[in-house]
Amino acid sequence: MAGSGVSVAALWTEVNRCGQNGDFSRALKSVNKILQECKDDVTALNCKVVCLIQNSNFKEALNVIHTHNKVFGSDVIAFEKAYCEYRLNRVENALKTIESASQQTDKLKELYGQVLYRLERYEECLAVYRDLIRNSQDDYEEERKTNLSAVVAALSAWEQASPEDLGLPETSYELCYNSACTLIGQGRLPEAMKKLQEAEELCRQSLSEDSDMTEEDIDAELAVIHSQMAYVMQLQGRTEDALQLYNQVIKLKPTDVGLLAVTANNIITINKDQNVFDSKKKVKLTNADGVEHKLAKKQLQAIDFNKALLAMYTNQADQCCKLAASLQSQNPGHPRPVLIQVSQLCREKQHSKAIDLLQSFSEKHPESASEIKLTMAQLYVVQGHVTKACDILRSIEDLKHKQGIISALVTMYSHEEDIDSAIDVFSQAIQHYQEHQPNLSAHLSLVREAANFKLKYGRKKEAISDLEQLWKQNPKDIHTLAQLISAYSLVDQEKAKSLSKHLPSADKMSFNVDVDALENSHGATYVRKKAAKVTGEIIPNQQGQGDIKKKKKKKKGKLPKNCDPKATPDPERWLPMRERSYYRGKKKGKKKEQVGRGTQGATSGASGELDASKTASSPPTSPRPGTAASSVTSSSVVPPRQQKPTASGATRKKPQQKKKKGGKGGW
Repeated sequence: MAGSGVSVAALWTEVNRCGQNGDFSRALKSVNKILQECKDDVTALNCKVVCLIQNSNFKEALNVIHTHNKVFGSDVIAFEKAYCEYRLNRVENALKTIESASQQTDKLKELYGQVLYRLERYEECLAVYRDLIRNSQDDYEEERKTNLSAVVAALSAWEQASPEDLGLPETSYELCYNSACTLIGQGRLPEAMKKLQEAEELCRQSLSEDSDMTEEDIDAELAVIHSQMAYVMQLQGRTEDALQLYNQVIKLKPTDVGLLAVTANNIITINKDQNVFDSKKKVKLTNADGVEHKLAKKQLQAIDFNKALLAMYTNQADQCCKLAASLQSQNPGHPRPVLIQVSQLCREKQHSKAIDLLQSFSEKHPESASEIKLTMAQLYVVQGHVTKACDILRSIEDLKHKQGIISALVTMYSHEEDIDSAIDVFSQAIQHYQEHQPNLSAHLSLVREAANFKLKYGRKKEAISDLEQLWKQNPKDIHTLAQLISAYSLVDQEKAKSLSKHLPSADKMSFNVDVDALENSHGATYVRKKAAKVTGEIIPNQQGQGDIKKKKKKKKGKLPKNCDPKATPDPERWLPMRERSYYRGKKKGKKKEQVGRGTQGATSGASGELDASKTASSPPTSPRPGTAASSVTSSSVVPPRQQKPTASGATRKKPQQKKKKGGKGGW
């Protein structure tokens, strides 16, 4: 036993020395030798777990903890157990381990903040880091502030919250970068770009001080900042600059799979339905191992949506439907998966099926019905069912009183010549604003538009109440008063006369207008001609001598050739030949004189001469073999192959003789 005790002490010395030197592999070997002597030594087991964690063997370390759970107890190794579960992406288990610990140490609180951040419980995470910064003083204060700024940025980006200014100093490029992300979430893009440029400068300065850092290492560290700069450019509409910067980040091949996935996804969104081949290459980067543990849920959701859209653009209908169905099962209340399925159905010309799908989704999820019903209305308009589209728009309670929806409804009802329904839309909207927002400028603008619409379609009696309301709001509006008098003139002439007293006099309505300039303007329809200035004396016209106007002689219309003026013209001469009563159609069977059926090359002029039946001397029967049909015809006819085209001597040209090719030898 004495020898074994000495060996164990020596082994502990070796473990201590290796731990101080950071050689945890050798330390693990010594710890295993100690455990061979003392199997249930808590200190040795704890050292073994630490050595395994330092060597990134988290699964084996967790197995050791579970195997000797009774030896360790509940709180002895709670941090190590929770850390192993966190690193193995068992975040929920890590949270339970931390919450079950009886004593919440500082290192457990640090890990608790990390776990809450991974679970996207940002409000609780913010409280944990505030408490840590307030109650701890050590060398890790700047890291805690960096984590706190990251939580603030996540709140701004993913929950659209406006957190209070914590007054964190931007002394490092990480803090400056997180501040820029917060500004992006708030939509303050120019300020965010300036912050990112400051973060880039701070990063270069801090890394250039390290002699071991190469230019490539610095560029790899700057990749996150450059990708965020490109995102800001994309939001600002500078897509070409953003695409160039994104591609530079991709070429660096950063080790962060989350950064690669986000950058590739943003390139796909810029490409849209163009450059599909490049998008199919980039989508592979979003499928790397471990991406789901590096990104937020909304980022992963956006990547999956873009995968489904890319499948639709590449005409992969089955793949698109599968991805959309998977997204809908993961996010049952989200309208976007249904809209992707509807888009695919519309590409396949299945509009009725698409409308049924939208209708069923809007009934199941009324909280997302507004966006869905707008799409249904658009599909109805595409199919030509304008009235159904109007009914759908009027059923959207959140939007039916918006000015854009009112304008669309009035336009569509006017197109369908349903003026009563259009006026009803105006009336309901005006009543809504009178009850809820009577002093809003949109209320008066709606009243004016309603009055103008009624006057346009001759509904002057119905426009009186709207015009009176407008005139009471602005008694100096002469145009509205004139419209009101015109409307009352059809209903109550006495009222029209009493209102006409409010019209200003002609003197007050006179304006300083340059008539000559107005007539000579570009838009004048009548221009008064000015008298031309003539130099010299003007000779007056003598008495009895007037201006003689030359009368134009009317020319008689020319008759067509071969026209008999005495004959009555054909009353059906204006109709096409086929529609005339005496048209009998073309006579079939009687062919016009065609080319002779002799040997190839015979002309139509010689066909009559070659026809022996037309000659007087031809015998009634066909000639015998070996004898001539007629001496006259046989002597005068030239065979077809020997015929030559006739041409006058003046126009006939002599064939040009080919020049001999002569060389130096005379050949």
